[in-house]
Amino acid sequence: MSEPADPSETQQVDDAPPRRREPVFNLPPVVLAVIGICVAVYLLQQYVLNEAQQMLLLYDGAFIPVLYTGQYGFDWFLFSRPFTYAFMHGGFAHIAINMVWLAAFGSPLANRLGTLWFALFFAVTGLASVALFWAMHPYGEAPLVGASGAISGMMGAAARFGFRTDRSAGKAAFAGPVLPIALVLRYRGVVIFLAVWMIINLATGLLGFAPGVEGQIAWEAHIGGFVAGFFGLRWFDRRWQGPEWENTDLRT
Repeated sequence: MSEPADPSETQQVDDAPPRRREPVFNLPPVVLAVIGICVAVYLLQQYVLNEAQQMLLLYDGAFIPVLYTGQYGFDWFLFSRPFTYAFMHGGFAHIAINMVWLAAFGSPLANRLGTLWFALFFAVTGLASVALFWAMHPYGEAPLVGASGAISGMMGAAARFGFRTDRSAGKAAFAGPVLPIALVLRYRGVVIFLAVWMIINLATGLLGFAPGVEGQIAWEAHIGGFVAGFFGLRWFDRRWQGPEWENTDLRT
C-alpha cells in the first residue's frame, strides 16, 4: 500500500513549470519557405519537365553572364535571373548540401533579423554573388545556379556575431551586437573559420572538384556573397547598438 503524499510535495509538483516540447523541425518559416521553393524547383526539373522544358527553365531562370554584356539583346528575364538562379540546383548532392547549410546558418540569422530583413539579406547577398561572378567572367556562357552564394553571406554574417547564439527563447538566434571588424579579427575561432572557409572554396573552385557535386564550383560567387554578408550585415540588423561591443567578452 502506498503512503499518501506529503501536501508540500504535491504543491511543489503543481507549481513546477510545464516542460517545453521542442518541435522536430525548429526552423523559421522564411527558411522553410526558401527550402521548400528550392526543393519544388528541383523536383520540377527532375521529374515533371521534359528535356526541352528543362533547357527553357535553365535559360530563363539561371544566371548566364554573357547575356549581360549587351550582345544578345533585351528580355525581361534579365531582371529576374540574378535572383531566381539561387532557387535552382544542378543535382541531388548540390541541393542537399546547400539546404543543410541553409538550415544551419540561416535559422539563427532569420531568428535574429526577422522575416523581412532576412529575405532582403538573402536577395542582396545572392545579387552580390552574381555581380562578382559576372565581373570575373563577363563572357561566360555556363549557367550559374544554387543558393550557396547567399548561404556564404549567412556565414559571413555569423562571423560578425562571433558565432554567438542565444537559445533562451526556445529557438537559436545570433546574439549580441554586430562586432567591429577589428574585434572580429582578434577572435581566434572566427579567424580559423575564415581561413578554412577561404582555403576550401579556393581549392574546390580552382581544382574543380567537390565530392558528389557535378560541374565546377563557382568560388567567385561564394566569395561575393560572403563579402556582402560580412561587411553589409549591419544594414540589415535592426537590433544593432553601437556602444554594446565595447563590453563584449571574446575569451570563449
